[in-house]
Parts: sequence; structure tokens; C-alpha cells
Amino acid sequence: MKKSPRRTFIRDTAIAATGFFIVPRHTLGRGFVAPSDKLNIAGIGVGGKAEVNLPFAWNNGSDNIAALCDVDDRMAVKARARWPKAPYYKDYRVLLEKEQKNIDAVIITTPDHMHAVQALAAMQLGKHVYLEKPLTHDIYEARTLTKAAEKYRVVTQMGNQGSSGDDTRLVETWIQSGVIGEVKKVHVWTNRPTWPQGVPVPKGSFNVPAELDWDLWLGTAPQRDYNPAFLPAIWRGWSDYGTGSLGDMGCHFIDVPYRALKLGYPVSVECNVGSVYTGFFQEAIYYESYPPSSITYIQFPARGEMPPVEMIWYDGGMKPPRPAELQPEEQMGELDGGIIFEGSTGKLMAGLFGRKPTLLPLSKMASATLPKSAFEFVENGSDGHQQQWVKACKKGYGAYTSSSFDKSG
Repeated sequence: MKKSPRRTFIRDTAIAATGFFIVPRHTLGRGFVAPSDKLNIAGIGVGGKAEVNLPFAWNNGSDNIAALCDVDDRMAVKARARWPKAPYYKDYRVLLEKEQKNIDAVIITTPDHMHAVQALAAMQLGKHVYLEKPLTHDIYEARTLTKAAEKYRVVTQMGNQGSSGDDTRLVETWIQSGVIGEVKKVHVWTNRPTWPQGVPVPKGSFNVPAELDWDLWLGTAPQRDYNPAFLPAIWRGWSDYGTGSLGDMGCHFIDVPYRALKLGYPVSVECNVGSVYTGFFQEAIYYESYPPSSITYIQFPARGEMPPVEMIWYDGGMKPPRPAELQPEEQMGELDGGIIFEGSTGKLMAGLFGRKPTLLPLSKMASATLPKSAFEFVENGSDGHQQQWVKACKKGYGAYTSSSFDKSG
């Protein structure tokens, strides 16, 4: 397939999204992989977090990395060296066209703005999808992928590995067992952004590195000249490509109370953001960059016998009030953030992925009788997140994964 010029990229993607086409690899049924077979996996975006996702899925050769794709050759160096026999592509559309008979599943680890079109293209071919967090660039895309996973009957998993962690299940058990009574408020905070936000679009003229296909990197995003201020990783702070601190880390932190409190869709969201001043009383607003800090109030309705809940999200250095139950020398949460559940009979504090859950004051932990997890643990916990998906792919559509799109979307 010839490389499409940029002016037809969005058009072609939209047309493909409306159709259906598949050449199944196996004749035993759509999306079926015999349990004795190795799962043949293609990596779309093979640098950064993919350097964890792909090896964990490959599992020392128990399964097969069958094809690789990255728009930047520099990001693909390690993967190409590790799996030298895997065909390498720069354009995911070319990979899917040429390798569709040779792959069963894809692991997508690309900037947020490309998640939806890449995942949808793979699902339309009947390929199972592991999609790095956040699931998509906006809510509409998330709902589209959720419906597509059901329509094309494929196994899915979002890459918020903490959803497979032991601590997440332990917090879920404690909260639902009433250890701290009824929970009506929960605080969640992160140390992100650790990349620029609340800044103007950078200026300057730069040559595109020879290893990078900038046109393919932009994909469905608006046309813009190359600037090293956008990549790698720092695209997270730009609204055309990333989802800011809340989108990037909420998938990890909020997942714990989402499960423990059986939350669904909120009924209202209100956000206060930090200001940027470029001079005395000269406030600047940069719409193309997410704000430097925010506090977001999210209201959830009652769920069965559970009361309404207010969740408050903090980022950019913002934190909740320090609980009176904490001693001066005791740390609130962890260095990268934390979670505090406020119950009618006590408080529970935990870190990222629900790590180190503890009652407040900490002295209560010594005498408290706490229930063991009521939920089945995932083998190897958060490190088993990718393998859980691989095993589910071999079982076929309907097999359980911790963060399938019906939950993460």
C-alpha cells in the first residue's frame, strides 16, 4: 500500500471506520486462537511503555511478537533488536493490511490522539486489542471503542495495570465490607504534570529528524510544523495530542475508588484551574496546553444502598487537606500521589494502584481485624496484566480481563 498524503489521512480513516472487513487467521471462529497456539502479536508504537508491554505479553517466547510498527526509528531500536525477525513498518495501516493473516492481536502504545483510529482499525479485522492508557483522546472515542469491542467480539484490555493489582482488590474488599462505614467523599491526587503545561505553543523552525515520519506522527491531529517540544512523552500536555494530568493519571488513581465504590457516570463535574501570569496582573490562557494545575469536583449519584459520593481530584501540586489523624512525621499518600476515602466511621489512605492501604490513624492498623480480599487475584498482580489479556485472547471473546473496554470505556 502506498503511503497516503496527509490530506487524505483523516478521510480514509473515517471511511474505514464505517466499513467491515476481515480475513480470519483461524477457521474455528472469529477471534479464536487455539489454547495450544502462540498468540501472534503486533506492536503499534514500540518505544516507551511498549518496552514493558511487549516483553510481558511475549513472556520469554511463550507467545510471538509477529510485527512491529513505529513512526520513529529511534523509538524502535530496542524492539527491533529483541525481535529481529518481526517485520517492521512505520505506518500502522500498512502493517494491518500486510500482516492481517499473520497476527491475532495488537498492543497499541502510541500518543493518545491516535488510540481510537488504530484500535478501531485492528478490531475491524477481528484482532484483539491491548490499548495503553488513557483509552482515548475524548469521551466520544471511548464510547465508540466500547461498542466496537462488542460488535467485533474481540478481547480488550486498557493498560492501567493497577486494575490487576492485589492492593486494588484489597481496597475494594475493605470499602465494600464497611470497614470505614459509608463513604461520601474521596480525595485523589497526583504529582503530575511532570511535563510542561500552561505554556504557549513553542515557536521556531526545526528540521524533522531523518528517523521520524512527522506526518504519520501527527496522524489525525491538525497540521503543525515539527517542534521537538512535542515529543517524546511531552505531547501529554498538549490538547491536540494528550489528555493532561487527569487523563494521563486518572486511569491509575481513580480506578481504585471507581471499583471500590461501584461508581458509574457522574452527574456533574466542576473544575478550577491554576493561572499563568506573564506580567503584573496579566493572566494568560493557552487553550492548546492543559492548565498547570487543577482541582476537579466530580459528583456521583447513589448506587443501590451506597450513598452519593463527591470525588475531588487534585494535580499540579494541589493536594487535599492533611487529615488530622496523621502525625506530623507521617507521610500523606506517596510521593507520586494518593487516595483518601472518608467514611462515616473512619478513613482509608492508599497510594497509586491502591498501594499500601492503611486505616487512619495509622495506629488502628495494629488492632484492626480486616477482611481478606473477596476478589480473585490476578496471577502476578499488576505485572500479570498483559498476560491476563494474552490468556483471555486464547479463550476468546467473553473471557474476563481486569480493564476490558466495557469497564475502561
